[in-house]
Amino acid sequence: MKLLLVEDDTLLADSLLELLRGEGHRVDHLSDGNAALARLATVGHGLDLVLLDLNLPGAGGLEVLEALRRHDRQTPVLILTARGAVADRVRGLDLGADDYLGKPFALDELEARVRALLRRHARTTRLTLGPLELDATTLGFTLGGEPFPLPPREQRLLACLLRHAGEPVEKSRLAEEAFGGESMGDNAIEVYVHRLRKRLPTGQLSLRTVRGLGYLLEAGS
Repeated sequence: MKLLLVEDDTLLADSLLELLRGEGHRVDHLSDGNAALARLATVGHGLDLVLLDLNLPGAGGLEVLEALRRHDRQTPVLILTARGAVADRVRGLDLGADDYLGKPFALDELEARVRALLRRHARTTRLTLGPLELDATTLGFTLGGEPFPLPPREQRLLACLLRHAGEPVEKSRLAEEAFGGESMGDNAIEVYVHRLRKRLPTGQLSLRTVRGLGYLLEAGS
């Protein structure tokens, strides 16, 4: 499994990296909140779990969590923090954290929580709509069981639309969730939607414009 550890305490980070890698996981480590924001800014980060400290240099852990949850509601997040205040714990859970472990903690308890979150995540990493299926970890698509390759921008766009299948998605939300808020005019998004629409199988999937609300991805009738 691919994990991201965001922790600025060097000694703790080293211990956790040794522990988790010893369990066979691939683990990246960041010690700065701004770096974590950049790493998690868009879909396609390829992570199975994020272990996130709240008290970080740069952007705080709650800010990182909030940014992640704007476009990714699936990847589990385990908060690791020395903060004991109930308000911080509640705020983190309200923003979409899946679990919370206060420092100091026993390493065997952390291992157990990681295993539980990864088991839960394994059951939710595939999204389907009609013949279309997305592996949310790799962002790879299949259509009718066959690989459905797409250019990177259209791939990210379709992944975002599939996560919100059945509900209109505004252009501003697409720009934020699919493209990390990068500067992109309405015309550019319309071009990518048009290209994607032409690639989808007629009668099986529908990508239509809902006036005043955005773009709606649905299974065909």
